[in-house]
Amino acid sequence: MPPTPITDRSRIWTLVIVSLGLFMCVLDNLVVSVALPSIHRDLGASIQSLEWTVNAYVLSYAVLLLTGAALGDRLGRKRMFIAGIALFTTASAAAALAPSTGLLIAARAVQGVGGAIVTPLTLTLLASAFPPGPLVGGAVIQASSWHWIFWINVPIGAILVPVAARRLNESHGPAGSLDPVGLALASSGLFGVVFGLIRAQTIGWGALEVIVSLSLGVALLGAFVGNELRVENPMLPMGFFTRRSFAVTNVVSLSMYFGMFGSIFFMSQFLQNVLGNTPLQAGVKLLVWTGATMLVSPAAGFLSERHGSRPFMVAGLGLQAIALGWLASEASVGQSYASMVVPFVFGGAGMALVFAPAANAVLSSVRTDQAGQASGATNAIRELGGVLGIAVLSTVFTSHGSYLSPQDYVDGLVPAMWVGTAVLVAGALVALLFPFSTREQAARIAAAVPSAA
Repeated sequence: MPPTPITDRSRIWTLVIVSLGLFMCVLDNLVVSVALPSIHRDLGASIQSLEWTVNAYVLSYAVLLLTGAALGDRLGRKRMFIAGIALFTTASAAAALAPSTGLLIAARAVQGVGGAIVTPLTLTLLASAFPPGPLVGGAVIQASSWHWIFWINVPIGAILVPVAARRLNESHGPAGSLDPVGLALASSGLFGVVFGLIRAQTIGWGALEVIVSLSLGVALLGAFVGNELRVENPMLPMGFFTRRSFAVTNVVSLSMYFGMFGSIFFMSQFLQNVLGNTPLQAGVKLLVWTGATMLVSPAAGFLSERHGSRPFMVAGLGLQAIALGWLASEASVGQSYASMVVPFVFGGAGMALVFAPAANAVLSSVRTDQAGQASGATNAIRELGGVLGIAVLSTVFTSHGSYLSPQDYVDGLVPAMWVGTAVLVAGALVALLFPFSTREQAARIAAAVPSAA
């Protein structure tokens, strides 16, 4: 049967459906950070349980991104997108009904699986799909309870699944067969690394469990690379990483997620636990950050196509480093919100200057039919950066402070923020290695004879 022709109307439907799917995944991950203090009070969650509420999602999400991209290429992107949305919606209902932190964490892990299936199919929409999640989350929590940040996904998903089944066109990747060995090695290797990083937050970096998990994870990822170099149809062509634009972009993304998302984990709680804001107030105040991201992203994406991604990624990481350093130097139990507005704007604008240009850089580094594979790799790497950031910054936080009092929290927050600042500065230096323009490279890749790899 010939493929369904793509019309302007079908393109609009695709844009709306995929944007809503990505909106659900991004919104949910953002609002959970605002809900942590409420979950702590209602369920009596410990700091470790709060970390797992975030990390359970990140663990399954990061581990399965490559798998989600591979399954979409082989089994059909429409089919897998619908399956991912259905799974994410079901897990959201389970999270909303969870009577304990254990069941909430389990539901969050299943949400991560659904998100890992959906996200690799939407790389080209990332720049325009970053919503003001903290405000939405704060308003929902303030109006009712934290359970509604999960319930809000259910009607969206229930409508989205049948609409997607009717309106999306099916497509597949270039490779005709699945690589089960590669899938097993990538998933188990990423699990070992991410799990080790998460456990290090609780039991320390020198614990045998952490050392064994990290060592096995790295060894399995090494075996995955060897397997991909040998097989005819790799799930992740290693040639991607020989392209300077692709390699540098992934280091930049990892650095940004390490510094910024590791810090945001603590900043949301700082606004509530130290400065005494309600969830709604914290969400409104964080809107300055996410609002700057939304306003700057479209322009950054457009201009980076004309002038190259390099200056935007360097400037973006630089602005984020300034933002975190500024917040670290001003943090105190009596800090005013006015002193946080400018660094919040810098942080949000800096993220936007990296998000869209990085997406453009990845797409220009590979053929169009390789976008799913490249998306899976890039998302996995940057999520790994986020987990590593939370793990390292949590270690710094707990070695200098605690949740016992507002001052103890500030004592831990400040050095953690400075570590995040240092990583962002390092990322900006790496971004200087990015080619000034990838247009010629993109043209060569587009003109190249397609191969299985």
